[in-house]
Amino acid sequence: MITDIHPPTVNFLAGPYIDRRTEAREQLHWEDAARNDLTTRFILAVGLTQLVISQDTPCIAFVGAEHPLVQSTPSEHWLLLGWFQGSRCVLVQLETIHSIDTSTALITTAEARFQELRPLVALLNEAEAGLLAYARAISYWQQRHRYCGLCGSKTSIQRAGHVMHCSSVECETVFFPRIDPAIIVLVTNGECALLGRQRTWTTGRYSTVAGFVEPGESLEDAVAREVLEETHVAVTAVCYHSSQPWPFPSSLMLGFMATARKDSIARSSSELEDVRWFTRTEISNGVPILPPKTSISFRLIEAWFNTDAQIALSDLPHIRR
Repeated sequence: MITDIHPPTVNFLAGPYIDRRTEAREQLHWEDAARNDLTTRFILAVGLTQLVISQDTPCIAFVGAEHPLVQSTPSEHWLLLGWFQGSRCVLVQLETIHSIDTSTALITTAEARFQELRPLVALLNEAEAGLLAYARAISYWQQRHRYCGLCGSKTSIQRAGHVMHCSSVECETVFFPRIDPAIIVLVTNGECALLGRQRTWTTGRYSTVAGFVEPGESLEDAVAREVLEETHVAVTAVCYHSSQPWPFPSSLMLGFMATARKDSIARSSSELEDVRWFTRTEISNGVPILPPKTSISFRLIEAWFNTDAQIALSDLPHIRR
């Protein structure tokens, strides 16, 4: 019998993969320090794509300060991520892929090319996946704050890429990175777990309930509202489990466990095509298809499943990463 019900301390895309050293962002000439440090590792990006070496196990195509694209890109397009595996790490944001001289750039083969992170995220090792997710999230924020939301003036990048400042002397509003909090919750009645599916998902796939937190709403209130809206089930107890940054586009998933009120009847809604209670036996037999192991949704299901199972969920033969 599986008795360890302690939740995982680190979800995929989270954890101490980066030493942020926020004090380094305050240095006036941090770019020179990065350029002169032979151990500095640069990540090249175009929009929300990043340079990745495509292999059976993809990896980041780190380059050094001597790379032509690093040398030719103005430092205002650099962003200090922190120290990755002991080395300073800088994101270099290129203008467009069409402006790159492919005769000198590291993008001339199928082994190294600019790719969107989402289809690759589960294939990368955990540290590099977290690093690229972080880089993607802050790039997304920067691209949507090129102009001041108050006066419409252009903004400039400050503090090594972590602050956008309005250029208008009458305004001078400062913008900091923003994330969207979203709850994700596994509802149980003890013996069964409540899962739903969207119409666009692969046939047979079900997942936990999720939704964005609204202004003026607590996390617990958001859990109760989203579950009721999507499944018509009322919950009587809500407890926090863990969190996961999810940069598609810029969310922080806050995971919860909740108990269904005994008189609640699960029904589908406009957001979910189907809502069902699943037993551990059904899940053990591969019904339904669960979310990927890298998702916090899987971790929530796993925490419940393993409290009363002969075999841990991750050890079942049909469970894949």
